Amino acid sequence: MDTPRYVVAMVTHGAPGDTYWDLVRKGAEDAAKKDNIELRYSSDPQAPNQANLVQSAIDSQVDGIAVTLPNADAIGPAAKKAVDAGIPTVGLNAGMDAYQNYGISAFFGQEEKVAGTKAGERLAGEGAKHVVCVIHEQGNSSQESRCAGLADGLKASGGQVETLYVNGQDLTAAQATMQAKLSQDATIDWVMGLQAPVAMRAIDAVKQANSTAKIATFDTNSELVDAIADGRIAWAVDQQPYLQGYMAIDALWLAKRNGSTIGGARPVYTGPSFVDSSNVATISEAAKAGLR
Repeated sequence: MDTPRYVVAMVTHGAPGDTYWDLVRKGAEDAAKKDNIELRYSSDPQAPNQANLVQSAIDSQVDGIAVTLPNADAIGPAAKKAVDAGIPTVGLNAGMDAYQNYGISAFFGQEEKVAGTKAGERLAGEGAKHVVCVIHEQGNSSQESRCAGLADGLKASGGQVETLYVNGQDLTAAQATMQAKLSQDATIDWVMGLQAPVAMRAIDAVKQANSTAKIATFDTNSELVDAIADGRIAWAVDQQPYLQGYMAIDALWLAKRNGSTIGGARPVYTGPSFVDSSNVATISEAAKAGLR
């Protein structure tokens, strides 16, 4: 490509082994390849460490930074330093309600509480009465917002949402925690995961607990899409992680080429939408290719 070679950093809170972030990274890598960008991807689920990664990108004098803000108070000030240094900076995935406070010029993702509310309304329509919302990253404001929205969407029908914290970096322990909860309380009729790997472990947790609870989740991967296709998981709320990664890097390229990012400083929504039995066949091929 006959364009300048830029260096762009993407800094996320993705934990090792979380397949969601593989999709974000693939989108970023595909955009980088198209735009003749050297992409430097790094991640750390601990907010102070993620902020340090942002500082390292600033010190390296990169041409642009894409960053997630699961804990905006901890990571936002580092992002503001990038903005103040004249480095084009965009947000993605987490922090839609806070990114503008730090001068970040664009954001790509979904409004988490809205997504949670829509999921809660769907659960209410399906007769849910007692839902366990499984948070796998304690302290992640996006996940808390999802569960809060879930409760708002469900309360009109008289249903309740109970939050359950698990260790998303230890899926065996996460399954054991879910299984114990289901064994203790037979009134739980739905388990709502907030990521695909935890939702997949919920399948075995429900079975081992002899529970009749159904399972839904936020976010997908190819394994999760297969589970929807064969009925092990009822449905998922999709925010298109591939698209988030792709658009964030493409926006930084545009910022360097054109002097401004897209979206007019307003969020660019990549979700939410539902993946269920009605459309899973259409999405399946894209999921296998790592695009959904």
